Amino acid sequence: MLAASGHKVFGTGRTVCEGLREDGVWMLRMDVTDVESVRRAVDAVMQMAGRIDVLINNAGAGIGGALELASMDEKRWQMETNFMGMTNVCSAVLPYMRQSRSGRIINISSIAGVVAVPYQGFYSASKFAIEGYSQALAVEVRRFGIDVCVVEPGDFKTGFTSSRRVSEATMSHPDYADSFKRTLTGVEKDETHGSSPEKLGRVICRLVSRRRTRFRTLTGSLLQTLFARASRILPGRLTQKLLTWFYSV
Repeated sequence: MLAASGHKVFGTGRTVCEGLREDGVWMLRMDVTDVESVRRAVDAVMQMAGRIDVLINNAGAGIGGALELASMDEKRWQMETNFMGMTNVCSAVLPYMRQSRSGRIINISSIAGVVAVPYQGFYSASKFAIEGYSQALAVEVRRFGIDVCVVEPGDFKTGFTSSRRVSEATMSHPDYADSFKRTLTGVEKDETHGSSPEKLGRVICRLVSRRRTRFRTLTGSLLQTLFARASRILPGRLTQKLLTWFYSV
């Protein structure tokens, strides 16, 4: 959508074929968890474009399972991909934006960064971390003409569902397995029947083109966005009861 609107767009991925795609997006290889890989990709963009006006941090992955049973490798993988990876890219791009005294950073959080989702606790923790990081960053770089905002999507029909890692320890645990399987079935159903990615694309395009943006933008189904807004004022115990009911924990 951005390329079709006339923007020069660079996309990244760990295993992509580098070069210009038919849709006008120039693809580069980048692993957000590898600082050197991030530096090479950002340097390539600067060499080809000469500047970076907008950074959209949308790399992400998820693992489902009980928090108690998560291994150190699972915890590290989740946080390094969703949170540390985002900070790696920001740190690589910010010097160029700061030098030009302009820029916009759009960090993709999640409704799970507003209301923690059971059995996706470390995914939610990574998104809550993005929220806190982004809020602090927005204040630190505002005086350099750099705008920072977050987008909090609900369920969208993407490849996220099929690529989710599932905790084998939770699947076989006598106290957690049945509850986890019920919750996971409901979560996957909501995701596969979620909103079209084009809806999120339109939100991103508006944030790119607007002169001024809100710091937080919720997007998704009406039910999810209403609950996320209400959770900020509802008593914590009531929110927990509603989540227990909604996710069949």
